[in-house]
Amino acid sequence: MKNLFSNFKGDLFGGITAGIVALPLALAFGVSSGLGPSAGLYGAIFISFFAAMFGGTNTQISGPTAPMTAVSMVVIAGIIAIYDGSIEKALPAILTIFLLAGLMQIGLGLIGIGKYIKYIPYPVVSGFMTAIGVIILVTQILPAIGYYPKEDVEFVEQFKPHAEEIILDNILKEEAGEGILVLENFEETIKRAKGITEDDMLKEAKTLASSEASGVIGAFKVLPRALQNINWLELILALSTIFIIYGFKRITTKVPSALVALVVVSGVAYGFGLNYRPIEQIPSGLPIPNFSIFTQFELGSITPYFFTALTLALLGAIDSLLTSVVADNMTKTKHKPNKELVGQGIGNSIAAIFGGIPGAGATIRTVVNINAGGKTKLSGMVAGILLLIILLALGPVASQIPAAVLAGILVTVGIGVMDYKGLKAIPSLPKDMKIGPIKLSSEVIIMLVVLVLSSVWNLVYAVGVGLIIASLMFMKKMGDLTAERSDVKSLLKEKAWDDEANFPENLKNEVFIKHIKGPLFFGSTSEFQQLADQIPDTAITVIIRMDRMQYMDQSGLYAMEEVLVDLRKKDIEVILVDVLHQPMYMMERIDIIPDLIPKENIFETFKEATSYIKLKQAQFKIEENIVEAKS
Repeated sequence: MKNLFSNFKGDLFGGITAGIVALPLALAFGVSSGLGPSAGLYGAIFISFFAAMFGGTNTQISGPTAPMTAVSMVVIAGIIAIYDGSIEKALPAILTIFLLAGLMQIGLGLIGIGKYIKYIPYPVVSGFMTAIGVIILVTQILPAIGYYPKEDVEFVEQFKPHAEEIILDNILKEEAGEGILVLENFEETIKRAKGITEDDMLKEAKTLASSEASGVIGAFKVLPRALQNINWLELILALSTIFIIYGFKRITTKVPSALVALVVVSGVAYGFGLNYRPIEQIPSGLPIPNFSIFTQFELGSITPYFFTALTLALLGAIDSLLTSVVADNMTKTKHKPNKELVGQGIGNSIAAIFGGIPGAGATIRTVVNINAGGKTKLSGMVAGILLLIILLALGPVASQIPAAVLAGILVTVGIGVMDYKGLKAIPSLPKDMKIGPIKLSSEVIIMLVVLVLSSVWNLVYAVGVGLIIASLMFMKKMGDLTAERSDVKSLLKEKAWDDEANFPENLKNEVFIKHIKGPLFFGSTSEFQQLADQIPDTAITVIIRMDRMQYMDQSGLYAMEEVLVDLRKKDIEVILVDVLHQPMYMMERIDIIPDLIPKENIFETFKEATSYIKLKQAQFKIEENIVEAKS
């Protein structure tokens, strides 16, 4: 506790400054997620406080971030669609997934995954971050120009026939579930259908319209229609916000430009009584736990999203630990990665219970905290407390903020979060692979695949595909490089080792010596399998020298077995020299030793193997002489 208050003044200023910076972003991310501004604010409050209290980075400021919000947006939209567009019905399932992600983060920290996060390839992270920027930027175009698909009467009208089909389908499913669906008699179906009102069909059509316009592809689909229905006041408010955010930075960076834009544009719009669209009402009073997570828990509703929860957990881990590295560089300290994951997991779990969206360590807010004097965990806790005070004191005031202002803030976030460093490097990255006659860079391919798939398909699956491609390409490169350094080529192309200099001349035509330098693995098996074809017709014995072969994988093991079987068919004796522990273990496991290579044919040194061959040759000559004498 003493250490917690050792830098009280600096932490107080750092936390207050970081909290002020976090306010507009928390509201904006909440709106962008689909759960409303209060969800963003609740997430910022609880994640900031508890991640700081239990985390492993003293100066870290946590809360909703662009990547976490983008993935959350996908989860929220998908589940709301399942529940016929009702946020209230979908909320328990949504928050359960967020809670599961938090618990997974705690688990990742407890089992020590934190130190392995750094192995995620940069092209995957780069493509993902740029995709996040594209998603936020494109999806905020519609609210920035004041166009909301479900409020466009003509657009919604197109979905009424489909809405009727869905409603009828739901009625039939209900009857089937109740065991009263009778094909010969649809009286109950007709009775229930008559109970469906015009409002019910309109509500379903609006849900379909919103779903059609969601995401990057959806936004582009309705963009022509949106441009014909621009709300000029909303567009002016959004553009004014963007202008102030970028313009005020040129004057000073000591005051957060996003906060200045929020206050100025909202103040003007409210003060002049402009007919703008405000954000959703922010509830007044203390946040209340949403116990429906537990009382309405249904395993079936979250099972399809288990992998998504894991992705949220991993993404939050990456996001937080990258920020921790930035904090370490600025403060010359060393964070505890696994403890940080536990802290983030606790923060996200508690935020989910109170209805907040998930988050992670936020780089900009952390840098602001450090520059303002923050040095201990107290600064992050202060930021959370400040946001709680703002919620309690200014909730009704914040509810008057124009929706277009938050859209403008998010447009700048989308532009800022893209990985321009990675994009600029595309022309200069080495072209290390060929597709037909075209040379391409494998890292650029990974980056673009993740970028495109994340933007137009699915963020979660895109990262998985990117990791798989990156892993395969990495294995291919390592295989090629190791195969180049390994030596599994013909004896005719390699020099004799020092202890082979005195090998008897009369045995050179009868004994073929094979050197294996480096691991025998999937990247070098093809050349090793050609060994039988390299052996001269005069050879009756093959010596395989394995003292420089440290490792053999399963591919190498079966390649070795195949070669030994071929040599046995040709009645060629095989001798192994200095077999190291791992290859010996592998060959014993599938009985290559002793079935194909008897233990008496395995020697520790080349000298012992040579003595064995000389002795065998001498015995053979004695037997040959005896046969000649008898004849």
